[in-house]
Amino acid sequence: MALSGSITALATPFRDRADTIDLDACAALIDYQLAGGTSAIVMAGSTGEAAALDEEEYSELLAFAAERVARRVPVLAGTGLSATQKTITQTQRARAAGVDLALVVAPPYVRPTQEGLYRHFCEVADHGGLPVVLYNVPTRTACDLLPETTARLAVHGNIVGIKEARPEFERMRALLDLNNERFSVISGDDPSSLDAMLAGASGVISVASNIAPGYMSALCQRAAAGDAAGAKAIDNKLKALYDFLGAEPNPIPVKWCLSQLGIGSPQMRLPLLPLSPGLHAQGRDVLVRLGLIEAARAVS
Repeated sequence: MALSGSITALATPFRDRADTIDLDACAALIDYQLAGGTSAIVMAGSTGEAAALDEEEYSELLAFAAERVARRVPVLAGTGLSATQKTITQTQRARAAGVDLALVVAPPYVRPTQEGLYRHFCEVADHGGLPVVLYNVPTRTACDLLPETTARLAVHGNIVGIKEARPEFERMRALLDLNNERFSVISGDDPSSLDAMLAGASGVISVASNIAPGYMSALCQRAAAGDAAGAKAIDNKLKALYDFLGAEPNPIPVKWCLSQLGIGSPQMRLPLLPLSPGLHAQGRDVLVRLGLIEAARAVS
């Protein structure tokens, strides 16, 4: 199942006290993505506050998304945990919920060696029951899946891609020779994703596309067609959004933006807090400039 284009790492909407998942808002967010041309969605990743979900909520969310999407696009689930056996169990749980692929982050906190990473991902691919997309994000995990280890993993029959969230172009360039019809090299960093795609990456697993799926889908389509000028014009429009989404830890600004679009509440589960009030005006200005909300609403 080749992955390409604009793939959204979906936020998980909660009700006002963040005590339950807001499935109505989740449905609205999924529909917003599909209408905007999103080519796949990721549920229960870091943007989806997976660490704050219990097992029942996790399974319910994935099953709901799989049913709502109804095979129109692939559905990935974040299944990576710090221990290999727990990751296998989580991947099996995701498979039972009906998703298509597992997005497996390098084990956070425990800082394995490269050989440990290799064996971890092989075990998950062998026993988890889903095709695996590797996920490297050293700023969150405290370990770095190196290109030579990725190359060893890319030949595994059940490992089908990597989300590389390091923004340095040198890292992406070191991976692009692995990109083919069976193994997708995908950017995991919105601000550097255009450069990655113009150099040959298959797409981006995006945070910004929660808010602006049509823009991100168009950007990816232009990049895939080799229209660098057209893609750069869209990317320039999105730079203020990229900056705003980095103003506080992800997904705090994402959920605030979605609430401004009428999709769910801005509530987070502790230890994350809702967006600081001092950033609200900046966020509204970004949404107005992108045409996502009206100026009259921005001053209300």
